[in-house]
Amino acid sequence: MDEGIIALILAPLLIFLIFVAPIWLILHYRSKKQVSQGLSAEEYTSLNELAEKAEKMTDRIKTLESILDNEAPQWRDRA
Repeated sequence: MDEGIIALILAPLLIFLIFVAPIWLILHYRSKKQVSQGLSAEEYTSLNELAEKAEKMTDRIKTLESILDNEAPQWRDRA
C-alpha cells in the first residue's frame, strides 16, 4: 500500500480516537447515569402537580357532560 493512502486513513482515525471517542463516551455514560437516577425532587413535584390538574380537569369534564346531558340531551349527536 502507498504511504499516502495509509496517512489519509490513519490521520482521521487518530483524530477520532483522540478527541471524538472520549467525549462521545463521557456524554453517553453521563446521560445513562441521569436516566438511571430517575426523577429529581423538582421533576417529581411537577409531575404530581400535573397529575392533580389532570384529575381536576377530568372531574370538570364529567360535570360539564352531566349538565349538558340534562340541558341538551342530543349534544353528543352534534359532533
